[in-house]
Amino acid sequence: MSRFTDLRKSLFGGTTSNARQFGMITTLVAIVVLFQIWTDGLTLSSGNLIAVVSQYSYILILAIGMLMVIVAGHIDLSVGSVAAFTGIVVAKAMQEHSLAWPVGILLGLLVGAAIGAWQGFWVAYVGVPAFIVTLAGMMLFRGGNQYIGNADTVPVPEGFRKIGAGFLPEVGPDTGYNNLTLLLGVAACAGVLWREWRARRTRREMDADMAPVWITALRLVVMIGIVVFTTLRFAGGRVGTSVPISGIILIVLVLGYSFYTRNTVGGRRIYAVGGNARAAELSGVKLKRVNFFVMMNMSVLAALAGMIFVARSAASGPQDGLSWELDAIAAVFIGGAAVSGGLGTVSGSIVGGLVMALLNNGLQLEGVGSDMVQIIKGLVLLLAVAFDVYSKSQGRFSVIAALMRPFRQGERGDPVEESFATSDPGKAPVAR
Repeated sequence: MSRFTDLRKSLFGGTTSNARQFGMITTLVAIVVLFQIWTDGLTLSSGNLIAVVSQYSYILILAIGMLMVIVAGHIDLSVGSVAAFTGIVVAKAMQEHSLAWPVGILLGLLVGAAIGAWQGFWVAYVGVPAFIVTLAGMMLFRGGNQYIGNADTVPVPEGFRKIGAGFLPEVGPDTGYNNLTLLLGVAACAGVLWREWRARRTRREMDADMAPVWITALRLVVMIGIVVFTTLRFAGGRVGTSVPISGIILIVLVLGYSFYTRNTVGGRRIYAVGGNARAAELSGVKLKRVNFFVMMNMSVLAALAGMIFVARSAASGPQDGLSWELDAIAAVFIGGAAVSGGLGTVSGSIVGGLVMALLNNGLQLEGVGSDMVQIIKGLVLLLAVAFDVYSKSQGRFSVIAALMRPFRQGERGDPVEESFATSDPGKAPVAR
């Protein structure tokens, strides 16, 4: 047993969290392989991967904001309605007032910020539970969407459509691939190498256990192999298609919000509030400010997601945003967030969203009806969480916790990444 433990620690970076990260990614890979076989290779085809990113990027963007809301101990049911409301406002402004599309995007973000400030005020400063505030917002802004749009579709200009239906342009010599996508892949490989080097240097400075060089090399080969394969898939699609612009926006948001939640005081305070709001407040965290921020941030990202969807659809309509909040919440919980708050990561939510997206895509490729797709997705979410809760209640090994813990930023015991910690699980995290 000790040899197995030593091997596991070496292979997954020396911590249980890293081992669980491997387990969660393995689950995603298993889903991909399963549907790759069932669909005779369609799942990993260039066209299908590009379509998946284009179709589900707005849900993944919502998942980033929802993660921060849930970590802080709240829930937001209004994101779909906010996205739809923002979409119709921007579409109407560009159609009826000849608003330039870059200004339209700015207008949409301002509308999202205003809605977030409205909802954040009720949650943070009045004390109304976020569930009630956003339930009211869901009805309010859904009605606003239908009132402003008069239940009609409103087209958007060609330039605006690029943020939802555009791709990286073709530049440089003819290599048979999209050159900008190849450069993006090279940058991703360099990022993987830099992160591994930085992690080893940090552990060396802290005099922590180091994985053998061959283990590090194996891990790098696997990760870079995945990056190279994905890059070639996206770069080798039909001419004119590559990485969607919405996918580039998603990548930027993932990197930015991952850094914010991991490496800034503001990000760590969100986890402190979700872990124990009272203790966080006593340690100097501005509780109202944090709650206001997460609600406002969520609405801004919902506005962005709504504009991306409208741009991809080429028009805003009365059915936009329906049930988006459910997909975003499911992605966050599948990605390892705790219902009670305080645990979860951006990367985990993205993986959870990809699990749902690829499950949905694979079932559709197999010709499964939309009704059965919803039933299967609901059962997968319910059974996964129910089994995890049962395992914990029996004091047994928790599969989901074991697979998803590394994505729960703020877990105790990680000296490299943790900014709020406690030695007693029954006590609240405090600032260090």
